[in-house]
Amino acid sequence: MRASLFSAALVAALVGYGSTIALLLAAAAAVGATPAQTASWIFAICLAKAIGSAGLSLWARVPVVLAWSTPGAALIAATSGISMPEAVGAFLLAGGLTVLTAALRPLGRAVALIPDGIAAGMLAGVLLPFCLKLVPAAQALPWLVAPMVGMFALVRLWNPALAVLAALSCSVALAFVTGAAAAPGLSLTLPHLTFIAPEFRASALIGLGLPLYLVTMASQNLPGFATLRAAGYTPPVRPALAVTGGLSAVSALFGAHPVSMAAITAAICLGDDVHPDRDQRWKVGLVYAAIWVALGVFGPVLLSLLAALPAALITAIVALALLGPFTGAATGAFTPPLQRFAAAVTLTVTASGVALFGIGAAFWGLLAGLAVFGLERAAARLRAA
Repeated sequence: MRASLFSAALVAALVGYGSTIALLLAAAAAVGATPAQTASWIFAICLAKAIGSAGLSLWARVPVVLAWSTPGAALIAATSGISMPEAVGAFLLAGGLTVLTAALRPLGRAVALIPDGIAAGMLAGVLLPFCLKLVPAAQALPWLVAPMVGMFALVRLWNPALAVLAALSCSVALAFVTGAAAAPGLSLTLPHLTFIAPEFRASALIGLGLPLYLVTMASQNLPGFATLRAAGYTPPVRPALAVTGGLSAVSALFGAHPVSMAAITAAICLGDDVHPDRDQRWKVGLVYAAIWVALGVFGPVLLSLLAALPAALITAIVALALLGPFTGAATGAFTPPLQRFAAAVTLTVTASGVALFGIGAAFWGLLAGLAVFGLERAAARLRAA
């Protein structure tokens, strides 16, 4: 194989892992995951991404690379009052709905009927509270966070995809050099999967499972398919949804939240520099899968390093990692002129974090936005009549 296949897959995997691993740890903490369950979560999701990427790339002869749902992880991290078994039940629902979307065309059409601005507003509302924590974190640890932000800003001018990874590397090095983090005792222990029996509570399924499915579809799968089309490939839409949904459902039993199509990291694997023969470029998916297996195996070592970092530094890393997705979501929310007010309502209610009847804010934000949009459309029809 060409060396460029390895370099592209390595960069894509490291960017995907390094830029959002802190967010996954925050998500695990939000649902009360034990250290063993957190390690199982990371290992299971790495294996799911590897199996899906290799299988779909080999079957379709298209460079398909999968990602974990970053907006989904943010949604989980923003929840409260949900236990790990209840979260597993919600993850199962999200994976099952993805499989049904592949099998039942009416469900896919129903999801497509949700206005783009309102879906983007819900995602922006989920991400905004995390982004707002950057300045307080910088105030708490200025000597660590300020250099990290500077590194992020400089690298972003050259390569936005590597900016968060560079910032993370800078912050980890500074934390251990300055003594803000104590070096953990590292031992190479192989990870293992921990089965978690799901619990199905209606409020958790509605407040977490359903929004998790929607944000994963709207902000990961659809852009992932669009990225493949932009590179001149025909994406295997229904097989990809069936595979990612099925893998998500299986890995959920070991604590993992859904996997999905990749967009940003996929772009790294689709260029002419990866392989001059576009018909051979699918092999990058196999290399990418192998690297994710390695990341899963070495997960305990990486997690122990991150666990040694100050909490404020982790908060700042998460905020930086989500600035890009928040920018994209906010832009999408306010681009369609006829949806702007409804999108603003969706964003506001979602970002408020309010939970009614045990159901999280993302669901109420979506409901409020759809209600406002429906009223505006009805009023417009009345005026026209």
